[in-house]
Amino acid sequence: MSRFLSIAVVLAAIFSSFINNVEALGLTDTITWGGDNSRTGYQNNHNMDPAVVGSPTFGQIFKTTLPGLYMGVKEQIFSQPLVYTAPDGVQYVYIATTQNNLYKLNAKTGTIVVQRALGLPVLSADLDCGDISPFVGVTGTGVIDPETGTWYMVTKTYADQTLVGVAQGRPAGRQILHAVSIDNLSERPNFPVDLEGTAARNNPARIFNGGIHHQRPGLLHSGKYIYAGFGSHCVKFNFTGWIMGWDKTTGRIVERYTTLGEGTTKDVSGGSLWMSGGAITSDDKGSMFFSTGNGHASQLDQVPVSGRNPPSALEEAVVHMNIAEDGSLKVVDFWMPWEKKQLDGDDNDLGTTPIELLPNQFACGDVKRIGVVTGKTGKTYWLNMDNLGGYRNGPNKLDAVLQTYENANSVYAGAGVYPLEGGYIYINVIRYPTVVFKFSCTNGVPSFIKVADSPTNNAYTLGVGHGTVTSLNDQPGTGLVWTSDVNNGNLRIYKAIPENGLMVQLQSFNIPDTPKFTRPVFGDGRAYVGSLAGLLYGFGSPVNAPLNCTATIQFGSLELNTSSASRVVTCQAKTALVVANITLSGNANFILSGLPTTSIQLGNGGIFTFQAAFKPFEVGPLSSDIIITTSGATGYSTTTPVALRGNGESASPLLQINPRLLSFAGAVTGAAPDGIEQSVLINNLGNAPLVISDIGFSTVGNGGPFSPGDVTSQGTKIGAFTFIGLPEAIPAQSSATVRVNFDTSHSGSFAAFGQIISNGGTDLLRVVGVSGDAPIGLVEFQSEDGTRWIKYTPGMSFSFGNVTENTTRSLKLRITNTVGPEGAALVLTVSKPPFGQLTIIGAANSVDLAEGTRLVPGESMNATLFCAVPKSQWNLDPTPGYAEWTLNTNDNTGKQVIQFECLGVAEQSAPLQSNSDQARYRYIGCYLENNPGRQLSNQYYGAADNTIPKCTDACAKAGAIFCGTQYHRECWGGRTIPLQKVPEINCNFDCTGALFQTCGGNGEGVGAGRSYISLFADINQYNPNGTIPTSSASPPGTSNTAIPAPTGGPVVNPGVGTYGSVGCYTEATTGRALPNGFAMPAGSRAVGTCIAGCASKNYLYAGLEYGQECWCGNALGTGSVPAPSGECRVPCANNASEYCGGSSRLNIYRAGTLLSSTSIAQTSTRSDIQSSTIATQTSSLESSTSHSLTTLSSSTTSGYTQASSSTTSGSSRSSEASMESSTTTTQQSASPTQTRPSVKQTVGAYVFQGCYTEAASGRALSAKSYFNDMMTLEMCAMACAGFQWFGVEYKRECYCGNALNPGSGLAANQADCNLLCPGDPTTLCGAGVRLQMYKLTSQSSTSIFSTSSSLGSVTTLSISSPTTIVSTDTLSSSIVTTTTPPTTTITSISTSTTTSTSSSLVASSSTATSSSTAVSVSTGDTSSSTASATISLSSLSSTSSSTSSNSASSTTPSSTVSSPTTVQTSSTLGTTTASTTSKKSTSVSSSSRVPLYTGPPVTSQGNVNFTYYSCVSEPSTGKLLPRQIENNATMTIDRCLSVCSQYQYAGVEYGRECWCGNTINFNGNNAVTPGKNVSDTQCNFQCPGNSSQFCGAGSRINLYWFDLQKTIRDIDVTLKL
Repeated sequence: MSRFLSIAVVLAAIFSSFINNVEALGLTDTITWGGDNSRTGYQNNHNMDPAVVGSPTFGQIFKTTLPGLYMGVKEQIFSQPLVYTAPDGVQYVYIATTQNNLYKLNAKTGTIVVQRALGLPVLSADLDCGDISPFVGVTGTGVIDPETGTWYMVTKTYADQTLVGVAQGRPAGRQILHAVSIDNLSERPNFPVDLEGTAARNNPARIFNGGIHHQRPGLLHSGKYIYAGFGSHCVKFNFTGWIMGWDKTTGRIVERYTTLGEGTTKDVSGGSLWMSGGAITSDDKGSMFFSTGNGHASQLDQVPVSGRNPPSALEEAVVHMNIAEDGSLKVVDFWMPWEKKQLDGDDNDLGTTPIELLPNQFACGDVKRIGVVTGKTGKTYWLNMDNLGGYRNGPNKLDAVLQTYENANSVYAGAGVYPLEGGYIYINVIRYPTVVFKFSCTNGVPSFIKVADSPTNNAYTLGVGHGTVTSLNDQPGTGLVWTSDVNNGNLRIYKAIPENGLMVQLQSFNIPDTPKFTRPVFGDGRAYVGSLAGLLYGFGSPVNAPLNCTATIQFGSLELNTSSASRVVTCQAKTALVVANITLSGNANFILSGLPTTSIQLGNGGIFTFQAAFKPFEVGPLSSDIIITTSGATGYSTTTPVALRGNGESASPLLQINPRLLSFAGAVTGAAPDGIEQSVLINNLGNAPLVISDIGFSTVGNGGPFSPGDVTSQGTKIGAFTFIGLPEAIPAQSSATVRVNFDTSHSGSFAAFGQIISNGGTDLLRVVGVSGDAPIGLVEFQSEDGTRWIKYTPGMSFSFGNVTENTTRSLKLRITNTVGPEGAALVLTVSKPPFGQLTIIGAANSVDLAEGTRLVPGESMNATLFCAVPKSQWNLDPTPGYAEWTLNTNDNTGKQVIQFECLGVAEQSAPLQSNSDQARYRYIGCYLENNPGRQLSNQYYGAADNTIPKCTDACAKAGAIFCGTQYHRECWGGRTIPLQKVPEINCNFDCTGALFQTCGGNGEGVGAGRSYISLFADINQYNPNGTIPTSSASPPGTSNTAIPAPTGGPVVNPGVGTYGSVGCYTEATTGRALPNGFAMPAGSRAVGTCIAGCASKNYLYAGLEYGQECWCGNALGTGSVPAPSGECRVPCANNASEYCGGSSRLNIYRAGTLLSSTSIAQTSTRSDIQSSTIATQTSSLESSTSHSLTTLSSSTTSGYTQASSSTTSGSSRSSEASMESSTTTTQQSASPTQTRPSVKQTVGAYVFQGCYTEAASGRALSAKSYFNDMMTLEMCAMACAGFQWFGVEYKRECYCGNALNPGSGLAANQADCNLLCPGDPTTLCGAGVRLQMYKLTSQSSTSIFSTSSSLGSVTTLSISSPTTIVSTDTLSSSIVTTTTPPTTTITSISTSTTTSTSSSLVASSSTATSSSTAVSVSTGDTSSSTASATISLSSLSSTSSSTSSNSASSTTPSSTVSSPTTVQTSSTLGTTTASTTSKKSTSVSSSSRVPLYTGPPVTSQGNVNFTYYSCVSEPSTGKLLPRQIENNATMTIDRCLSVCSQYQYAGVEYGRECWCGNTINFNGNNAVTPGKNVSDTQCNFQCPGNSSQFCGAGSRINLYWFDLQKTIRDIDVTLKL
């Protein structure tokens, strides 16, 4: 007995545990997108009674404000809320937002119970996409696992969580997998998981990048695994689809599948999974289904392909995959539309909706499982889920699908599904009514017939949500269709069964800021909708009704037009009340009797009764609700519903045609060779067989005359229509499907009328169709003055013109369908306006000309764009603004990226420059004055009418170089610049004479309470290099001399690039103020070097200490506080003109502080230490050599050194100088060859090892990684400092380690590493799954120059550390100098025993075993300080002494320089070194003043920011660079490079056009002839502003690239002058 008792106890315990687990899930929970993994959105388990939902008691029960407010912006809810009943028995709502915040709320009250932040969201500014703005965090709907009580989601965030509010760039973006407890939202063990750098299993060349990919689809939970789908943002970047799968407990990645698999190159994009936020589908039996977007792989052409033999590129496809036991996926079937290529070209994604697996009520014949999907074209497809159809396997190589229906417009919402009462499908169409289809199964063939529309249109713009249907526990007659929309009634509720061709609306609620593509989520009798304003809305009905009435009355089935017996309805009052009214809502099939004639006064417990009866007038499930209205019941609702249900039947046959009107609208003539089909249902609603006695057709009208029509092999033809499958009889309660084909081979309007006569009555069908020419889109933009329209042509930019600061100009974009009256509608298939983006140009809203806009022939629509230039200081340079609108239409023009430009201009004060409308006194920034002492010592006035024009005029009359406004009313001037430039925010005073002008300030934040001056500088007397332009006349009372350094010696460097000085700071009380040290190269310890090093690692702060230490970080350590500036007074070790901190004191610089507070560009000053390569080239037919000499020119500006450089390619055109030794003859050099990338053999102390493969699993180098879109080898070397190895892959990815992981080795083909470094296109940075690999050498040496022959032999001379500065006066080699424009003098070298070939600049290698060689370098102009340096190399030891004098081949020795090496430097103000040709082996160049260059023009090699790339030809259509910034008659290379300083590339062509951009588009606008590198001789137009330079030519551009690493790259010898 005890044995059985113990078993019973155990069973009881197990049963109790099971019950508890079931209760934890909750019968009314929603734990995944759509309610279950079929994704149909049909939900029968939420107690949604139409009698309650349709009553006045149903409404908003709470509105909860979420507290997230990142950067002052409310959070948004794009992922759908989930509803779950926790083990405590309470139901909760779980929300994840775009700010990466999680919330757990009480489902009844909306009270926030728990909240948690998962990390910084990504700024939309980094994504160049405004679809979700301004932040992207969690956008895909998560999933709750009830077995473990775990909530899974994916966040988009940044790698660095300390840079709050900073756009860190796409390479810093991450996608993170999270698993959190449903109780307290804490992270589960083994999570989170970072997906960055994951290689695709089915195409290892594809690497996952969280910055560009977007996790929009809902997650799928299948067994032990969770799956997430990925696409991209705005179809930009690499928008290839991914599916990631992971073990739900361990977090181990079990699948990393890409939709563009093996055989597709990594630069091809396509197959995104986004589905408008829908989710991946599963049958919970091992199958997964999803739909994908457009792409560019297009592996399939016109040849049919079986669904069982899928391509590796699954674009525009529905895909069926098997989920293996280990979680991996395998494609087992697919379907792709026959017009796939056309869909790609028009950006008409198939995958705008999820593929939904319909309930088994929709099975028919051999088709057991049906799926439904709708694409951006508006076509709805019904598929056999067990045989999807492959590609072009249908009749005439069309689609092998069950059925297709073309809606009136695009669809971005999954279908609503109601499986009861015969089965219905609901498709929400953009800008048009929702379409209702009725399911039919005839002779084993399924079909879906359009039977109704919603009474109102859906929103004009994108956003109507996914279809959602509820029922009350699967009871017929209780179906409700829920539609969320971005406009109109944002939440609309309809009866599931339409009446008379229209859906019947029960309720409508306005929810401001409803997200696009959303759907309501349900709990226990409640519905929830999130918003874009940080709100969660809860809807339901108060449960405290004042009456207890008879429950739902079921009358059963009854013959039409007969009455049932009356049923008594009894109601009892819960409290004293007054029954004011009793009404019947719904149809007239129910009758009430015995109603009171007056109001009834009831006490607590009082009872009243009345009767209800059923008399059906129509066939099918019927329902109505009795609404009893009461008053005087405090604390109770005012209404009580009573539901009535019944079913109407007909014993006789009953004919019904559904729909009675069939419309073919917007067909394009000739586009569908086999015509367009729709279907109509011929129904027998009776219980007896229906016999059809006659079917007649007419093309005249409803009244006939009717004839049998023309019977063909296809069916009965009447006019343009063919009726296929006309029945002769229909069984009881059955339907016949008739297909109607519309012949669109001819244009026009067509109509046909069909009359069916039967023993069940007569009914009429009307069919209309319109076919016309294809649409023709015309895009126009208003002119700058708004008086005319400018037609858009591909490649052009629309301009707002010049817009003054603090003003806005609005212009309109217009799109017109110019096709004839009977043409087809023009549809905007893609429309991405510049709405909500961080630029001065924007669209007024995202509604006008939105995606899905449909224009009938002759119709036009406008959208307003604006250029809003913010308030700025006067006398600033113009700043350009840019925006783009991505557009595609269905007229086969292809995707267009329409560019908009606006030039924001600041007010300018007199006097103006002689050659432009710009002020002579340029604003150079906000400066600290009275610090103590004043650098501007002359006060010209203090006045109540002080303005900037008044002050600059006074300064001009006084001949002041610097001019400043201060203290609202004061004007100061002088010839010495103030010591310290500060962030613009510190100049915060208005001018007494002009409220919107700025006149100094008293500081803010750490700088508050001090004196600041708004400073201007006379451009004729000052430039950022600290010299007076030689071409400008001196103002009265001045002379063309260099500006003196500020008194007092070294100064605080105001900043470099975007890093600005924020002051002197103490060390931290514990640890360091900035934790990360950067080792500045010897000889380069200065502010510019430190900032460059910190910037290369993306640190926010840079700091210098003890004169030579550099520290980086993203936040100041505890206790690091501002210190008096006098405590940071140690000069920099290698630049005595600037300070580098002090003892336990740091000069701190912060990124972004030199960015103006306005959009008008500010003058920036750099102290970068730059390096330069002077390359010499000779004829490839002779023995040739080239020497690479590192040179620096230095000039003193504002108390700190700015080092500049140039790279001069010698040629017969660039210099006439020649040289020869005493034993050789000179040969003329050939024209320079075009630039080609090369392998860099050494990078600092690292030596090239070869092109390497990745490891067998994982990474070859896994200790550290660093990513940058402007990667160079030097940046990677710096990031990997301290490691033995570094490698660069995919041109932007840097990896570090001390050893190679197993499987990594030399690639079989060393040419595999073929991708150019984006930050240095002259060299290579690996490739896909290939690394440019470098290894640290045992001894570091510094290269002076190299000698190379055309046949590839190389001599390298190197200086071993240390280098000492001494004097030398003995030279054994002949020295010849040549001058290259404008002011650089180069000394070339040859030894007395060498046979040399000559060009503009040439040096030959030495055959001596011991010699001494000197190099003299000087730079300058007629008004600047010139420095000359002499390098003496002694004790050369050569391994070979053989040379060839006049031969096609040569052997060049490899030489080294023994320690010590001596270097001598000298500086002479105002002088330069002139050159003469020498034939003596001991001759030395003489010194004299160099006149202004008047020789032939040369190719400029760039400036301190840009390096020359090549002369490049333009593509035959389109442009290499997208932005033309200037076109004027004073163009110079320097001017163009200056205005393009914010871009990666710059170039000049046609002598006067300046172009900028961040990418080089060699292919142009799909050009027949792409752009390419050509000989420099083809760029032969002289610059009109500087005749000594070339400025491109016709369709030839002198192209330059932004050399980010000039401050740290190739500093082989640094001469600080």
